[in-house]
Amino acid sequence: MRESLQGRRRGVRAIWPFLGPAFVAAVAYVDPGNFATNVAAGSRHGYLLLWAVLLANLAAMLVQTLSAKLGVATGRSLPALCRERLPRPASRLLWAQGELMAMATDLAEVLGAAIGLQLLFDIPLAAGGGIAAVGSFLIVALQERGFRSLEAAVSALLAVVVVAFIVELLLAVPDGGAVARGFVPRFDGTDSLLLAAGIVGATVMPHVVYLHSALATTRVNGLGPAERWRVQRLERLDVLGAMVVAGFVNLAMLVVFASTLQGTGVDTIAGAHDVLGRTEGDLAATLLGVALSSRASRRRRSGRWPGGS
Repeated sequence: MRESLQGRRRGVRAIWPFLGPAFVAAVAYVDPGNFATNVAAGSRHGYLLLWAVLLANLAAMLVQTLSAKLGVATGRSLPALCRERLPRPASRLLWAQGELMAMATDLAEVLGAAIGLQLLFDIPLAAGGGIAAVGSFLIVALQERGFRSLEAAVSALLAVVVVAFIVELLLAVPDGGAVARGFVPRFDGTDSLLLAAGIVGATVMPHVVYLHSALATTRVNGLGPAERWRVQRLERLDVLGAMVVAGFVNLAMLVVFASTLQGTGVDTIAGAHDVLGRTEGDLAATLLGVALSSRASRRRRSGRWPGGS
């Protein structure tokens, strides 16, 4: 890391030590909530809401950039700064909000992974949830070996999702003209408006702002102002890369579901799995289950949360 900051490394080798925090945060942007909203949007409205997915990911890119900037500039996480700078009632309210959002998201993560395991191996949901929970704790335990191990494991799982949807796109063979028209902002009734709001809600995850600010601090211990400025520039590349990956997955997800589900009346994940198996073959159905079950829990490594002890 020091060699990169001092200019002794160039190209990818210079950026490599700073890649990771945004990719951990990016997992929040391809969670089961995104699967569910994209299935419903693709089934009911085809490619209509691709523009909403794109704008939601651009907003996420801005939010995560600011979160990383805060961690790098101050060396403190957003939760710690909220605790220090805000009145105690406000910090406790934010702490409660963050805890509730994290629990709700983790519940969706475990349930989504359980559904994926059921689709792949016919494992009951309760047992699948247990397996997913154990897997999450094992991934979290990697942070005891250093933040790079945790980031590498989560990034590997994200890579599985990316590869799965690249293959899904190739199998689906979407209509290029219809895809292009999907990036023109418009609605088709109240249902599409509600789904657009759901896409934004499933993409921009507020509690990940807390997490990203904490992960960014791991790069600035013992650094001076000039070096932190350099780190901030490199972290922007980390955010750009991670959000481009997450945005691609979400766009690919909606394109695949629009090309295979529109007009079928199917708007559930299990239903999408069945339709993909019938129309695109067993490989497409299997890849959907693999992508859904390749989920990592974004546990908090931010130290003290707002209002925490």
